[in-house]
Amino acid sequence: MGPLRTLLASDHRQTLEFFFVGLKDVAGDDVDGKELLYNASVLAHYAQVSTATTTDFPTPASLESVFDTFVVEPGAALDSGLLETAGTHCLMMAGFFEDQARTRHNVRWYANLGAGFFFRAARRESSDSKALLMDTMGRHFEDWRVRYSRLSRELRDTPFLLNLPTPPRMM
Repeated sequence: MGPLRTLLASDHRQTLEFFFVGLKDVAGDDVDGKELLYNASVLAHYAQVSTATTTDFPTPASLESVFDTFVVEPGAALDSGLLETAGTHCLMMAGFFEDQARTRHNVRWYANLGAGFFFRAARRESSDSKALLMDTMGRHFEDWRVRYSRLSRELRDTPFLLNLPTPPRMM
C-alpha cells in the first residue's frame, strides 16, 4: 500500500494549500490576502480535526452542536478564543455545509450568530492585529460564508479521480 498511502496522505501544509487555492478561485483577486489565508486555515484545520477528538476542540457535527455548545450552555464566560471558535464553527457549518444545513436550519440566523461571535471576539481580544482580523471577519462573514458554500459545491461537482501508478508489466 506504499504508493497508494503516499497518494492519499496529506499534511497540514498540503491541506492548507488545497483550501487556499480553492478559496482564491471562488473569491477572485480582490480579496484581502490575510483574510484568505485565515479562512483557508479554518477549513484546513477542520478538515483535519475529528468530530470526536478529545485532544482539541472537535469539529462540529451540525449546527445543533454549535447552538448547544455556544448558545444554550456556553459554560464559563466565553473568552476571545472560544468566541472565535464559535464564529468559525458557524462559518463552516452555515457556509461549507450550507446545502445540508439549509433543509433543517435558518442559515441566515446562524450567519448573524457567527458574525456576532467574531465581533465579540474582537472586543475581548488583547492583540490589536487579531482584534482587527476578528472584526473584519464579523463584517465580511456573509461574503466568506457564500464563498465557503460555493467552494463546497465546486468540490462536490468536480470528479476526483486518483491516478494510480501502473503496475509493472509481467513478461
